[in-house]
Amino acid sequence: MTVRRGRLLLPALLAAATVALAACGGSGGSTAGADAGPPQPGGTLRFAVSSDQGCVDPQQVGSNDTIYSLRQVVDSLTDQDPQTGELKPWLATSWQTSPDAKSYTFTLRDGVTFSDGTPLDANAVKANFDRVPQIGARGTLPKGYLAGYQGTTVTGPTQFTVNFSQPNVQFLQGTSTHSLGILSPVTVAKSDDERCASVIGSGPFTIQNYVKNASLTLAKRPGYNWGSALFAHQGEAYLDTVEFRIVPESGVRTGSLQSGEVDAIGSIGQQDEAPLSGAGAQLLARSNPGITFGIGFNFTKPIVSDPAVRQALSLAINRQEVVGAVYTSQTKPATSVLASTTPSYADDSSNLGFDLEKAKSTLDAAGWAPGPDGIRVKDGQRLSFPLSFANNAGTNKPSLELIQQQAKAAGIDLQVQEFPIAQFPTIQSSGDFVAIWGNLTRADPDILRSSFSTAGANYYRVPQSPLEPLLQQQAAEPDPAKRTEIVAQAQQELVAQGFYVPVAELTTVLAVASNVHGVTFDASSRIQLRDAWKSQ
Repeated sequence: MTVRRGRLLLPALLAAATVALAACGGSGGSTAGADAGPPQPGGTLRFAVSSDQGCVDPQQVGSNDTIYSLRQVVDSLTDQDPQTGELKPWLATSWQTSPDAKSYTFTLRDGVTFSDGTPLDANAVKANFDRVPQIGARGTLPKGYLAGYQGTTVTGPTQFTVNFSQPNVQFLQGTSTHSLGILSPVTVAKSDDERCASVIGSGPFTIQNYVKNASLTLAKRPGYNWGSALFAHQGEAYLDTVEFRIVPESGVRTGSLQSGEVDAIGSIGQQDEAPLSGAGAQLLARSNPGITFGIGFNFTKPIVSDPAVRQALSLAINRQEVVGAVYTSQTKPATSVLASTTPSYADDSSNLGFDLEKAKSTLDAAGWAPGPDGIRVKDGQRLSFPLSFANNAGTNKPSLELIQQQAKAAGIDLQVQEFPIAQFPTIQSSGDFVAIWGNLTRADPDILRSSFSTAGANYYRVPQSPLEPLLQQQAAEPDPAKRTEIVAQAQQELVAQGFYVPVAELTTVLAVASNVHGVTFDASSRIQLRDAWKSQ
């Protein structure tokens, strides 16, 4: 077997994806208030977010607002350096990859326990991985990371080997995510819904109290001493408690931070930047890797199975106008299906330009003729269909209302429909949508396979096409350079066929009070709070 301890080769572009700080005198460091002197333990950090996915199981959530809190509850086998993409030890002290990338052998550190006192050993990891394929619709992310999972062989209390039926080069990066965070065997044995109500992890914080759609309170884990190699200090967290409050209104979150009612807020709106900066708040920003904000389609619905409709919609969207009107100043228009901070990203902006006349001519050629009200008609059917979105981000609705106006200029009538974020997995898995707005964060290009492969969950009902072999080839290619070439082809195919219409890169922007320090982003632009503290 070939030893690959902590090594994951990524393009140089990821090295540039460092945290940007503004309005606090910072100049590109990785934490809030990094020059505030020695950390002071104790206190409560009050953090307002816009939504609650309705579940506290890290293996069953995908919304950033919910992940912020649950990332603090579980540890992962590895951690990924947000500046270099290199994998570092966390629960695992070392790992080996077989030459065919079908087997991965790990050695765990000694002495780790879950908050219920149960040892975190090789059998506990096996129980987690064996259970993942059985999770329902909410478990899309971890199931994708374990695609082709054949089982885990335990060879000692701290040694085990994870086996796959085919090469799975993305698995190692998956072990650094919250989605494969390790839970107590007692939690693993529960039903999906029971796990959504309560979980036990080994992380630096434990869940003290959870009230759905209202709040989630974390308490410091006494005796914690097995942090990631990337953490600034080893030992217990500095903060005693962290209170996550659900505050849907952007203006209310901003006002709460300005008044001192909370210490940090997420989902910063464009209109919030100037007042927050003026009030002395620190603005922390980092582009999220993975699939950009955009429009996916249910290909079983005839109206969007027409490639001319999808391609015309893409041409009718003025991405720069959307970003400039709705998003914060750090946000970029999408230039590919993948965000520019994603390993193996390839710029395809030449095929994502705004061209209203070409959008119209594309529909003309496909037989969609303008009707009396400007909306196009073909064989008696209006070019009108619903575009669904979740209410978990304040930018979603204004983005889609602007896109709705832009599409109408081409003769496409988009019916924007809102639903609660908790319903997203059910809507996607059931196929109860025609077109859907969203994004998906992951610092590995295999996010394309887990989202669009016909061999997986295939929630978009994508038909067989030249895309499928590309998705499978990249998943089995251990050579980073060759894999990057294949991923570039897959991105081009997705755009060319209109399988997905990218619009904007998600950029995580947080506002943090001036007395809050040590808040960091991980490689997926989610936060780590173990090194966070407040000056009194």
